[in-house]
Amino acid sequence: MRIVDLNLPSRRDKAFIPGILRTGMLPILFFTTLLFFPCQAFADWSPLIDRLVADGFDEPVIRELFSRPEVRFDAGPMSSKLEELVKKPFKKPTALPSYNYNPKRVYKGLLKQKMITQARSYLQENTDLLENISSHYCVPKEIVVSILLVETRLGEHLGGKYAFNSLASMALCTELETIRPYLPKKLINKKNEEYAGTICRQKADWAYTELKALIDYAHVSGFDPPALPGSIYGAIGLCQFLPSNVFSYGVDADHDGRIDLFAKADALYSIANYLQEHGWKCTMDKPSKVRVIFDYNRSSVYVNTVLAVAEKLKDKSRTKQ
Repeated sequence: MRIVDLNLPSRRDKAFIPGILRTGMLPILFFTTLLFFPCQAFADWSPLIDRLVADGFDEPVIRELFSRPEVRFDAGPMSSKLEELVKKPFKKPTALPSYNYNPKRVYKGLLKQKMITQARSYLQENTDLLENISSHYCVPKEIVVSILLVETRLGEHLGGKYAFNSLASMALCTELETIRPYLPKKLINKKNEEYAGTICRQKADWAYTELKALIDYAHVSGFDPPALPGSIYGAIGLCQFLPSNVFSYGVDADHDGRIDLFAKADALYSIANYLQEHGWKCTMDKPSKVRVIFDYNRSSVYVNTVLAVAEKLKDKSRTKQ
């Protein structure tokens, strides 16, 4: 059996845990959510439960998990992904870009002076930690802080969803008919229905893999799975890792026996470790840096923004990298 107990643990030492992970807030948050989204609150989780049990998860634990009131169906992630992909069915996978910096193709809000000042203060407040990271991984501290700024506004915004609900809801939609009522009426037609069904299944299988990884991570690291905040597609922590990346690239930097992506040291070390594992070296030209950062988030605008913020931080840094 893969899971023994998923009850909310009391062990929270040395961790930055958002307020919504405190069980006292969950009932209030749940009923507030139901007030605004009553039509998506409940679902028949039986197919997903059976699939998890067949894959070795403990049945009583999984059934208890899905019976909890805060576990609710959210059509948003799958409907958004299908709408994006069905509208662009012939779009080829994004290739690794050659570097051609365009200052207009950035997230401009993150380059405003207020954000740069906050990032610079964060860098200065955590200089020792960031210097150790740079020394170990050869990743400049400005790059690490820049990624943290772009991903979660330096840890202040961990996503507007619950990662468990997002991934479980997507994983439940193995058939197009499950999500069809939540799609724009004119999105699916006879010409694209087969393609939409294929994409739906592929994304459901992807989400199922991530859901399993999330449950395993929560169990090993001592978190309550439904309480973990995340992005619309289930990325978690200060560094916004997909659950399947945690055990491959996450780092227990504070040596407390678990990889806690909501803890500053673990998250920052994990960012640098991910970059190094994807090719970051002590000496790199700019195109090579682009390729590595692009592996972290496959968006040229994202890469441009990370590098632009890092340059602004480096301009004011007294310590050379």
